Amino acid sequence: MKKVAIIGAGIAGIASAIRLAHKGYAVEVFEANEYAGGKLSSFEQNGYRFDAGPSLFTLPHLVEELFQLVGKKASDFFEYERLSTICHYFWEDGTRLNAYAEPPKFAQEVEKVLGISAAKVEEFLKDSAFKYEVLDGLFLQDSLHKLSTWTSKKALRGYLNLPKLGIFGTMNHANEKYFQHPKLVQLFNRYATYNGSDPYQTPATLNIIPHLEYNVGAFFPKKGMVDITNVLVDLAKSIGVKFHFQHRVKEILTQNQQIKGIRVVSQEREEQELFFDKVVSNMDVTHTYRKLLPQLPHPDKLLNQPKSSSGVIFYWGVKKAFPELGLHNILFSDDYREEFRVMFEDKKIFKDPTVYINISSKHKPDDAPEGCENWFVLINAPANEGQDWDKLIQDLRQQVIDKVSRVLSCNLASLIETEAILDPRSIELKTSSAQGALYGNSSNNKYAAFLRHANFSKTIKELYFVGGSVHPGGGIPLALSSAKIMAKEL
Repeated sequence: MKKVAIIGAGIAGIASAIRLAHKGYAVEVFEANEYAGGKLSSFEQNGYRFDAGPSLFTLPHLVEELFQLVGKKASDFFEYERLSTICHYFWEDGTRLNAYAEPPKFAQEVEKVLGISAAKVEEFLKDSAFKYEVLDGLFLQDSLHKLSTWTSKKALRGYLNLPKLGIFGTMNHANEKYFQHPKLVQLFNRYATYNGSDPYQTPATLNIIPHLEYNVGAFFPKKGMVDITNVLVDLAKSIGVKFHFQHRVKEILTQNQQIKGIRVVSQEREEQELFFDKVVSNMDVTHTYRKLLPQLPHPDKLLNQPKSSSGVIFYWGVKKAFPELGLHNILFSDDYREEFRVMFEDKKIFKDPTVYINISSKHKPDDAPEGCENWFVLINAPANEGQDWDKLIQDLRQQVIDKVSRVLSCNLASLIETEAILDPRSIELKTSSAQGALYGNSSNNKYAAFLRHANFSKTIKELYFVGGSVHPGGGIPLALSSAKIMAKEL
């Protein structure tokens, strides 16, 4: 039986392990941390439970098909619910809008609050669905680095619909042209942040993202986001995958441009060489090359591409319940364009940042003490380039508290009884994400989809790549898709 080593127990690494074990390989996963999931993990503090990273769950079939692959029924192990309201939106002028999950109801809410025709909103969401249908088979299910992908029937359909896909204009330009209402433009522009991009630079192709929430659905795992990690680890173990936690891979071993194995350092600092037929790296592709393959040539042009945004996260235990808030909440900046300019040009955080608040205790009450809420507060931030993060975070904390206090008419500072903070430095330290970027390279140009690394090495035989830093991109659905593409190629 051929042996495969997987570097990193992030969600893509776990999915890869399941797919390759099902193919008949002996699979071992090596993870530097003492837990699985990478960003998709959790922790508890002073009676509050927090999901540490991704907070939005879409395309649940990508999780379910891993169970189906090995002949198991996902619902026997994993439960989730569809959200009736996707997000609660707040502006400083007092405008509030509930983004209901059903497109007609959402469209009616937009018409009522913002005065934009409901029919126009529904038309936009239908166009989003069309774009996704065309691009899904081409960009999200196959490698872009194989000639067969570009000569397929799916590719031909893409070529025929190229003018309709928004490749040549920006997201903001398309949304301004379509709606002419600054608040609704801002609402749909925010989907650029789902892969760490700037809506004023990134292609309008990213307007496929609203389709996933409104037409397919946004969901919540009943045991929290970390349950996605937990159930897939259990599934992998049930089919023979071996996990080695607190085992850091120090080097990928090669001989004559062929994989030989890996060099691993254990928790006890014991170093050993282990031999494998194939290696799959779920580690950020930049660190994979520069830290694990130091003696070999690197694709520097690709690795040196500008990085996506990162984030600063405040995990706050709040000793009050806010009925006006839901699972997902956005408090918008008054100057969205300037916010993104400051982030991507000045490499700083805007003085009036957009604030995202996720509160899992709204759906899972035992995540917080009675009458309290667990707030996951995310502010988009630049990747780490040596900024004075301690000063930035100190200022940001006060700006966020002031903004939330204004918008929700409360004294937030007096309600915070426990706190933890994650910033680009600690994101890189805990997840090996280069510069703490959440999604690898940025997508701030029309060629971005083609500038992601392939799911295989063109120079080292039997070396493969999965995760958010390679094709097709970041986020849970795309990370899971990367494992599927890799398994096809392997």
